Amino acid sequence: MASAGSVALRPDAPATTPVGDVVAAVDDLSVTFRRNGKDVRALRGVSLDIAPGEIVGLVGESGSGKSVLGFSMLGLLGSAKTIGNVRVCGTDMLTGADKQLRKVRRLDLGAVFQDPMTSLNPTMRIGKQVEEVAGSSAEALKLLTAVGIPDPKRRMRAYPHELSGGLRQRVMIAIAVAGEPELIVADEPTTALDVTVQAQVLALLQRLRTEIGCSIVLITHDLGVAAQIADRIAVLYAGRIAEIGPTAEVLAAPAHPYTHGLLQSRLTLDTLRDRPLAAMAGQVPSPTAPLPGCAFVPRCAVARAECSSTPTDPVIVAANRVSACVIEPEQMRAELAGIVAAETEAFADRAAVDVEQSPAVDVRTVTKAFTVRQRWLDGSGTPASKLQALRGVSLTVAHGESVALVGESGSGKSTLLRIIAGLDKATTGEVALAANQRPQMVFQDAGASLTPWLSVGELIGERLRGTTMSRAERKDAVAAVLERVGLPQDIVKSRAAQLSGGQRQRVSLARATVIPPQVLLCDEPTSALDVSLAASVLNLIGELRRGLDMSVVFVTHDLSVARVVADRIAVMYLGRIVEIGPAEDVIGRPTHPYTQALVDAIPDLGRDCQVLAGEPASPLSPPTGCAFHPRCPIAIGTCSDLELDVRLEGIPGSPHQVACIERKAR
Repeated sequence: MASAGSVALRPDAPATTPVGDVVAAVDDLSVTFRRNGKDVRALRGVSLDIAPGEIVGLVGESGSGKSVLGFSMLGLLGSAKTIGNVRVCGTDMLTGADKQLRKVRRLDLGAVFQDPMTSLNPTMRIGKQVEEVAGSSAEALKLLTAVGIPDPKRRMRAYPHELSGGLRQRVMIAIAVAGEPELIVADEPTTALDVTVQAQVLALLQRLRTEIGCSIVLITHDLGVAAQIADRIAVLYAGRIAEIGPTAEVLAAPAHPYTHGLLQSRLTLDTLRDRPLAAMAGQVPSPTAPLPGCAFVPRCAVARAECSSTPTDPVIVAANRVSACVIEPEQMRAELAGIVAAETEAFADRAAVDVEQSPAVDVRTVTKAFTVRQRWLDGSGTPASKLQALRGVSLTVAHGESVALVGESGSGKSTLLRIIAGLDKATTGEVALAANQRPQMVFQDAGASLTPWLSVGELIGERLRGTTMSRAERKDAVAAVLERVGLPQDIVKSRAAQLSGGQRQRVSLARATVIPPQVLLCDEPTSALDVSLAASVLNLIGELRRGLDMSVVFVTHDLSVARVVADRIAVMYLGRIVEIGPAEDVIGRPTHPYTQALVDAIPDLGRDCQVLAGEPASPLSPPTGCAFHPRCPIAIGTCSDLELDVRLEGIPGSPHQVACIERKAR
């Protein structure tokens, strides 16, 4: 049931099987790119139809071919070698003349990409960019209003960098729907967004489908996101279709082992916390050397001998469903269920965290203000302003404890982490660390945080310089930490660019723990990873924490991740902690209305996520009183006058505390 102030996402969906004319038809498509003297076989014999008004989710890990398939429908494959056919609104997108392709892109196609900052012109105002496709300033204003951008007239004069990620994505959607297209290709449009903004964008796509009658191809690696709005799901693996079917049926009873693996790897609010997360072993095979049989064989727990010889074409396994697996779906699910049950052994009992001893991290009433120059949109000047990133934050982390910081972008999570790490200085307040030991930090983008010209061995060995270790001892220490993080020894000579995303994150963890720290700080280390890779990295962080007896402070916008990785969760909003307590209590019984909104917005299978209205206020001018009150469905008059301190206003004697007048009154 929708909570107050929110709306459900999914209305009744149209038929889930293409009937009659189709908007897009992909027939036996193979796509090969030439890279560094090698053929990269991105797609291998893919067929897919998109019906009018249908939303189809393309799901799979990185390297599965999802984006290439979407780009083929947009006619953006460049110099790739193609075999097969792709037709959109009757136009051949592979061999059509440039004039035809430009026309269909202008009139019948829309595109929304993952990072709007790479698609929007940073030197042009938003209004001018929308006006280019809308035709006039008045039409541009109507479009921005239609996609739910608040104060659209003022936002038209803004530049892309002056908008939040969610607003930038709404601008991209406005541009995509300007010509009321027949088909919109949305390539990971919510991956980099907070869970609340993600729900807003999904709701907007759903509404636009209803209002303008367009079809949508939604590319995502998250089955939960696809489940919210997709009528059908097509699962891709190593350039081939593994399974296609109606969303509810695919999620309830997968017909391919790969789909089953994706579902098992996905974190939910019901994932067991006392045992390792399910993670598929291995990774998508290299497209430069495709396997002769089923590409999933090396990772498949139920593979047969015949699976290695000839690729299995998708065959009908039920009404409206096809699968590329030689095993009957019911038999496959039964075999995998037995294997999963045998592998779910719980962790050994761990000593309870002693909260009475001196904490590993003690943050005391920390504030952080940045001086910024704000360019007035009317050109009146550039006065200096104070951006209040943190506003009186206090937090203790016990030895061996894991605490997750959650909240939307701009809540102050990463700023707090950087202050604990010593990378930034607090404006007021202080941070005390046990034994004055410097924590180690693992960043969101491992590729950007690893020096590109150094080998893995050199990256890790850097941390050992200045110790009394001999060269041989340093070499042994590097070998030992690589084994501890699950990397092969021959990777020691590789550079970051030669590694997968999961491998780079493991190298970052190896570098941070080669000299075991007392505190490990993790800033969104899994947000850019596929679900199976994310599960394996989270398992590794848990193993390191238990094995090295470290404390962990973990920043994430994903409450499902926070629940399994942390003992306690601290919810932050606009520079303050509004709720803190044991992970199961905070997620299972959220007390602050903001925490409740975060939980409601999580895209989960079998339920509709809810939309939290509005956006966080600017930290340049936070609201008086409780900063959440302008968006709060239960706000009362005094909420705009009094800002409570979570340390003082929790339930007396309880570790679960909240900063909310209305909740306290109840």
